[in-house]
Amino acid sequence: MKKLTAILVDDMPTALDMLQNDLTQFHPEIEVIGTAKSVVEASKILRKQQPDILFLDIMLGDGTGFDVLEIHPNLSSKIIFVTASDEYAIKAFKFAAIDYVLKPYSNEDLTNAINKAKDQIKPDKEQLTVLQQSIAKPNQRPKKISLNTSDKIMVVNLDDIIRCQSDNNYTEFFMNDGQKILVGKTLKHFADMLKEFDFLRVHQSHLINIQFIKEFIKSDGGYLVLKNKTTIPVSVRKKNEVIQVLEKM
Repeated sequence: MKKLTAILVDDMPTALDMLQNDLTQFHPEIEVIGTAKSVVEASKILRKQQPDILFLDIMLGDGTGFDVLEIHPNLSSKIIFVTASDEYAIKAFKFAAIDYVLKPYSNEDLTNAINKAKDQIKPDKEQLTVLQQSIAKPNQRPKKISLNTSDKIMVVNLDDIIRCQSDNNYTEFFMNDGQKILVGKTLKHFADMLKEFDFLRVHQSHLINIQFIKEFIKSDGGYLVLKNKTTIPVSVRKKNEVIQVLEKM
């Protein structure tokens, strides 16, 4: 088995020791070649050597994990982000479509993250920007979301999404410029993620950006007419919710 090298960055000594012990005990194929508790320490180590995998905590005493990546923009290491169980951080990772390990983690979580890292394409700059902005301003409406398709990751503006439609275990995004983007996640995944940000699930198969609603027709079972003239059915149990939302607009 080919040995992989790793550097661990976490400002909590107990968390750092636990991760190192877990890797030693359960993942002998990974050799820890350095540990750091701060941006400064991590940068010093990374100037001398680049590991196969960088385990990177987000919040560090003298900055953030993003600072480490900005100091070393040409880092070739696969990155496993490690974060505390903070609802805003979790939401930010989902918006950026970047994998992470949630503390406290199980060995199964760690194993899955390592396996993904071995095949991982390094997150691009736009994804990291989405993640960084979402974490820095957790109470603000995100401006962008990363969509992970079968062949690439696309970063799009939330305001450019007209609607989303269920396609079995996939979701198709309909964009304001006419583009369609198919993503390997369920509609429920995106409905839960976007419900706080002016998106409304009006039907089992349809999620709508309410800014694109033109009118609600109550006859013929009830349906929405969007600004691009698309018509979308509204389920019986969603009618009252749709009416309440439109009355507030």
